[in-house]
Amino acid sequence: MAQSKPKPELETVEPIGARVLIRKDEDKKQTKSGIHLPDKIEIPTITGRVVAISAQVESDPDYPIRNYDRILFNPKHAIPVDFEGDNRLFVIPVEDIVAVFRKDT
Repeated sequence: MAQSKPKPELETVEPIGARVLIRKDEDKKQTKSGIHLPDKIEIPTITGRVVAISAQVESDPDYPIRNYDRILFNPKHAIPVDFEGDNRLFVIPVEDIVAVFRKDT
């Protein structure tokens, strides 16, 4: 009887302190007016989605941030997380979140 391979453990990233884990949006290759940009030129995007929130941020009522929120952030202190092949995950201090995009209800 052949033995089955043990399932690999699922690895997660949990931010510590006043930080959140975000997935940065794709860099834009076209301007709003429809002009296509060469591959050498990139307009840096500073928007992304919240993937995980530290316990400290989650319990603080001064930070109305939830998982899957789309945010605008200052990338200056963003720490890249080498977790996926596309390297779009970053841990950022909650103070670097400058806006949360919300739809009117």
